[in-house]
Formats: sequence, structure tokens, C-alpha cells
Amino acid sequence: MGSANQLRFIEQHAHRFEGPFLETGSKDYGNTQNLRALFIDTADSAVEYVGVDLFDGTGVDVVADLAGDFNEIDSKLDGRRFGTIFCLSVLEHCENPFATAENLVHLLRPGGKICISVPFAFKLHAYPDDFWRFTPSGIRKLFEPLEFREEDSIWTTELNDGDFRQIDQQLGKLPFSLSAHLKSGHPLRGISAKTLSLLAKFGFLRWLAGYRYVLAPTDIIMIGSLPM
Repeated sequence: MGSANQLRFIEQHAHRFEGPFLETGSKDYGNTQNLRALFIDTADSAVEYVGVDLFDGTGVDVVADLAGDFNEIDSKLDGRRFGTIFCLSVLEHCENPFATAENLVHLLRPGGKICISVPFAFKLHAYPDDFWRFTPSGIRKLFEPLEFREEDSIWTTELNDGDFRQIDQQLGKLPFSLSAHLKSGHPLRGISAKTLSLLAKFGFLRWLAGYRYVLAPTDIIMIGSLPM
């Protein structure tokens, strides 16, 4: 997990997450947020927290391919079922996200939750490869057995300021329209956007403002619950 906003979102919802905990893609690459510390360092030492990754390394308790055979995964995890699974910035690196999602659902106990973060718009980044981008509807399709509440589904940019927004048709958009920013309560942004748009009409900054909008680096974060 590499995003400070992912960590901030989980901190806000930490009281809702129960152990045992499973973190997917848990290897520390040097820019990874310490999610484990939220639930172990300040909690009961008896709380189980398991980090799983395709590769061994710091933060990895079990090496496993979560898109592989479920029986093999289940054996490596000693048949445990988890109250919370964190799947943050992982699914875009899975060749078969459908198999990964199915296996993760099977690892949940009834009433358990999966906290998912996926890129909607982002640069290519290989760990070891980069395959997919996602929409909220795509996540619901991958994790069909889970229930997703609207209030637990947000999008955020890579600006580490805790700017969490509810899912809507403006997902990730930075429009070059005055009215769009006025409607969202940001008149100064609207004036700036309109200025850029006018400059583009006169041949300046067309590489940026010659479009109706651009997409910011955008993550979707959602919490899904397995019915009891």
C-alpha cells in the first residue's frame, strides 16, 4: 500500500474493522504505508494480522498467489477466515482479477469486510506488471457476493490532503468549465479553469486546456461486506 490517502481512509474507518486481518500485497517496497501498525502496535497483541504477497520480503508472512488454486491458498493460511481483508493497489497487478476476487471472498468469514482501493486513472507502474484500471461498477461485478454502501464508496486523488469525494459522474475529472466548479463550490478553481480554457483558444496551453477536461490520478476506495 503506497498512498497516504488510503491510510487516512482506513484510519477514519478503523473502528469498523475486526480481526483476524489479512493484507494482500503486503511487501514493503520502501514507500509502503504501515497499515499493520494501526491494528497491532496499539491493539491487543493477540490480534492476528497476516501479510500475503506474491514475493517474500519485509511485511510478508505468507507467500502465495491469491489468483491461484484456492485449496493451496487455504492450506498456506491454515484454513483461517478473516474479519477484514485489505486489498489496496493490488488488483491492477493481477493477471486474473476475477480469480483473485473470488478467492478473497472465500477467505472472509460471514459479516467480514474487504476494503478495496483500485486506480481509476493512473500512470503505468509495474509491480511486477500493470494490467487494469477500474470503475465502481467493475468492483461490484468482481465482488458480487459483497454488499457495498454508497457512503463507504469514495474517490480521491494522489494529493495527500484527505480530499474524499462520493462516487459520481465527475469521478476523477478536472473540468475546464467555470460552471462545473461553481456548482461544486469552488469559484476560484472555476476562474482558473476558465482562464486556461480561454488561453487555449488563443493557442496557448492547448496541450493542457485544449480538452473539455483532464483526469487526475484517481483512486477508488470501497468497503464491501459479506452478508451474515
